[in-house]
Amino acid sequence: MKRVLSLWLPRFATERYHLSPARNWEGQHRLPEAPFALTENERGLLRLSAVDRRAEAQGLTPGLPLTQARALLPGLVTLAHDRGAEKRRLEKLADWLERYSPWVALDESNEGAAGSAACWLDISGCAHLFGGEAMMGRDLLHRLEGWGLTVRLGLADTPGAAWAVARFATAAGEPLRIVPADGQRAALASLPIAALRLQEAEVELLGRFGLLQIGQLYELPPAGLAPRLGGAVQRRLRQALGAMAEPLSPRRAPLRFEARLGFSEPVAAVDDLAAAVEKLLQELCRTLQQADQGARRLLLVLHRVDASRQEIQIGVSKANRDPEHLGRLLADRQESFDPGYGVEVMTLAAGVTEPLSAEQMTLADRRKADRGETGGLLDRLLNRLGTGRVYSLEQRPSHWPEAAQVKREPTEKGDLPNAWRSTFDGQNPAGLRPLRLLPRPEPIETLALLPDHPPVRFVWRRVTHLVARAEGPERLLGAWWERPLTNENAARDAARGAGEPARLPQRDYYRVEDQEGRRFWLFRDGGDWFLHGLFG
Repeated sequence: MKRVLSLWLPRFATERYHLSPARNWEGQHRLPEAPFALTENERGLLRLSAVDRRAEAQGLTPGLPLTQARALLPGLVTLAHDRGAEKRRLEKLADWLERYSPWVALDESNEGAAGSAACWLDISGCAHLFGGEAMMGRDLLHRLEGWGLTVRLGLADTPGAAWAVARFATAAGEPLRIVPADGQRAALASLPIAALRLQEAEVELLGRFGLLQIGQLYELPPAGLAPRLGGAVQRRLRQALGAMAEPLSPRRAPLRFEARLGFSEPVAAVDDLAAAVEKLLQELCRTLQQADQGARRLLLVLHRVDASRQEIQIGVSKANRDPEHLGRLLADRQESFDPGYGVEVMTLAAGVTEPLSAEQMTLADRRKADRGETGGLLDRLLNRLGTGRVYSLEQRPSHWPEAAQVKREPTEKGDLPNAWRSTFDGQNPAGLRPLRLLPRPEPIETLALLPDHPPVRFVWRRVTHLVARAEGPERLLGAWWERPLTNENAARDAARGAGEPARLPQRDYYRVEDQEGRRFWLFRDGGDWFLHGLFG
């Protein structure tokens, strides 16, 4: 059965400034212990957008002009309301909340209202890891209240019911309200209409009809409210009661294969963390084997006690579920483990997987495996040197030499291509392509006896080369959609006139050797000459 937790922080905008330096997520200095408020510019007038508990006790409320607030409370401390920084703080908190459930979403239904913030957690199948729903809720309350945050929690079968009880069925002495399974109808009956997440105008209009509590809507026919309010009221009511689905979009897509390990006490010793990684690997590989899958990328996350997390990612060139091989790769990253003040929860997930079924090996395959494949070396290089530093060259269907191959990381899906097989194999005799291809063709100055003849002299990088012999031409045709859109090409098209068809992109390549024995690969594009490669 689905269970949803609604976390509401009614004073998050102001209380985040009073968090201790170890838990404010960005090193923000704590403000003095004085009434505090945030201000926003509204049509040239500064107004209070959020107030803390001390300022509220002195009679200040959001929306009050700053001049009037100063008159009522001269010692008020104010700062400009930075909603962007506030959302970044909330996202860091949401990252930490993934220690309870991988399905965490930001609740933006009342974003920024009076400085509040909220999150959703789908804890279906997660509560037993913490001793049950009540113990999970109390653990979350204890931690957040220990940081100095005002917290309200609602737990129910539906997001609408959890949202309603978190805001309208909790109090300072009872910040956690758990609605039993299938109990949302009774739990919502006595709550005000505003608990259905309706617009203020809709709540006001329902009040004029004498409808003040949600329970009064249970017996009313839907057709009676639709002409006045549309379908919003009935939709929200059906969502809260579970008669209509209300999907939640998590901040990160939950991973199908994940192993989780929680510690009774924070762990800081690297050796203990390594032992925990080994245990997680065994569990994850068993799950992968049951699904006939292999991992291409693994993501290890250390959830630390200071509401921060460390992510360590490794990749392999081929799908793998061998705990020993994957463990060696993670051991190479062990020196980068940073437990901080201690790690409370560790998760290991397979971010990218591929089908990997059992195969019967021949004797030759067994001998090859005993000698060791290059895949193991490739995996170690990949994870030691980092992403983007190890790659293969994959063929691409293009006649232009500079576009005939593209870089591809070994961790991407698919078999590794032959890195050194030329696109021109089978089309030209061997040895007609240079060993070194320049990143892009470089223009040169040439002198030829006739326009269609190869050059007898060319200047490249301010050095003059006298041509002793030349071979060619070899014409390569490009696709019309790959023709570079340059000023020179546009001028040529205009010179041909509107009635003449556009010339298909083409290059005439020559292999030339200068008088000192150096060999070059040149081509002519129209009337322009370029140097594209160097032979050995």
